[in-house]
Amino acid sequence: MATDNSPVDSGDWQPVGGGTLNSRIRLEILRFMTSHKLSAGDRLPSERELAATLRVSRPSLREAVRSLQAEGRLVVKHGQGVFVAEPSAQRSMRESMARLDHNLAELFAMREVLEVPAAQWAARNKDTAAIAAVQVAFERLDAALAEEPRDYDLLQQLDAEFHIRIVQAAGNRLLEQTQGVLNELLRTGMQTTLAIEGRAERSRQEHQRILEAIFRGDAAAAARAARAHVKSARDAANRRIQAVTAEALAADSSADEREHRLDR
Repeated sequence: MATDNSPVDSGDWQPVGGGTLNSRIRLEILRFMTSHKLSAGDRLPSERELAATLRVSRPSLREAVRSLQAEGRLVVKHGQGVFVAEPSAQRSMRESMARLDHNLAELFAMREVLEVPAAQWAARNKDTAAIAAVQVAFERLDAALAEEPRDYDLLQQLDAEFHIRIVQAAGNRLLEQTQGVLNELLRTGMQTTLAIEGRAERSRQEHQRILEAIFRGDAAAAARAARAHVKSARDAANRRIQAVTAEALAADSSADEREHRLDR
């Protein structure tokens, strides 16, 4: 998914002919979205540019876009452009999961269920372009880790992107949608563990081991590295919770002691 608000490259669009062939325009837009693995939030070229590229009239294009919007495939934001919509199945899954009462153990158990086979399948698939995207995500995260002061909101976003790229390399779209929902729950439900002292460096090493195993095509090693990474992140989250709980108890105890002295 694009990280800025610029439209995706329009170089691979194919003309669909003139007239008001709504279905042909619609199918070409869907083909482009699929072939370029566009994600929710990615912006399409402007109406003028897209109509010229497809060699159709702007009213015809507008009609096809309205059809795709009605199907929940595109979102038209006036003054901003046309964007890929979140898949209805993914949106339904996200809303359903958001209504549940999740605890930390459940969330990390889901991470293991998703990320371990994803790394394994990515290594087996050996999709060169998809693995290159994993490498780029790793390098972007690595660059952000080197910046001072660290932007932990950005780091959390880039960390999620790294794992999404692995899932995309696994070649399972349902797994990708589920991973996206899980990343959102983790992002809204807890602060990133990368802020814990020493965690960012350990996480980088764990990511690198996953990436190297995928590059080698070693599915077993990729699965082991992914499982070790999830366990390490879970342990770090548990330590943070314990520390926060201890601080809260200490603060309550101190307040009770002050109140007791005043009573006397």
